Amino acid sequence: MTVVAGRYRLLDVLAEGATGTVWRALDETDRREVALKELRAPDGLPADEVPLLYARRERAARAAARISHPAVVPVLGVATEDGRPWMVTELVRGLTLAETLEAAGPLPPREAARVGAEVLAGLRAARAAGAPHRGPGPGQVLLANDGRIVMTGFGAAPEGDPGPEADLRAVGALLAGAASAPPSPGASKDGRAGALRVVIEDLLDEGPERGPTADRAERAERELRRLAAGGARPARPEPGTASAGARPSRRAEGAGGAGGSGRDDGDGFDGGDGGAGERTSVKPGGGRPGRRRAPRRSHVLLAGAVGALVIAGALTYHAVRGDERGAGPGPGGVTSTAPAGPGATSGAGGGPVRPRS
Repeated sequence: MTVVAGRYRLLDVLAEGATGTVWRALDETDRREVALKELRAPDGLPADEVPLLYARRERAARAAARISHPAVVPVLGVATEDGRPWMVTELVRGLTLAETLEAAGPLPPREAARVGAEVLAGLRAARAAGAPHRGPGPGQVLLANDGRIVMTGFGAAPEGDPGPEADLRAVGALLAGAASAPPSPGASKDGRAGALRVVIEDLLDEGPERGPTADRAERAERELRRLAAGGARPARPEPGTASAGARPSRRAEGAGGAGGSGRDDGDGFDGGDGGAGERTSVKPGGGRPGRRRAPRRSHVLLAGAVGALVIAGALTYHAVRGDERGAGPGPGGVTSTAPAGPGATSGAGGGPVRPRS
């Protein structure tokens, strides 16, 4: 087996790209496995420029060794073999984000937010150390077996740093491709998905009204960590919709006033004023929003029950009266009290009943 710089024994290839090959190697001095990146000059580069390229990449690798952050794969040193620099890093066991997405599809919003927070924090630390990244892709983000999220690809930054705004755009693009956040408001009932979508839009937006880049980065990282911890504030409702982040009650679903859609968006940052069972409606002509209550179903059911009892009582009364009429009604509808035989008495006076002349 090949030994580099008299110390690192190459074992097998881990990855290969345009700028070089990453090897799994054994550090025979410390008796531990490491990742060893072989830096190569691109094909077609003039021979007199190759040493300049190697010197530049060695400087970048040594600058990357100054980064100290949990989300950045530690650079342990730089070895030289035949005039070529080899970058030595910690060997992280796990899958890349690209491999994870290919195998399992988009990440849930909470996990995507955790990835985004760690990547953004690592990029900020690298920039502070003077070793900015060229822009991490899914293949340079590792989901380690021990639960860490770490980035590789440092030490190969091109000339002409595009600035910290590029870090924000890189994280936004990474999350846009990795997260299962909805493409538009109201596409999910998960408040974290909507809030994550807002963060992604802010990262990708280059408008000056967004404020200083440092403030945007700090705000985005703080929000991503909140979402990764499981937090999701209720959404800011559109006019005429129920307050987001909470499932509308039956009364709210039945009170589809002007401007109300009966849909729970469940996204956004801040909650509205509408409470459970109420919907804020917008009056035509831009009038002031008012509260509109749905009819109470309990009152309707109670009234129906009382009515049924009244009807049942009336029917029972007439049935009992019909049973007391004996042989049937006499003239004028009056019940007959004629005796069954001589000497019979009336039920009222107790005397004999005399025929009328």
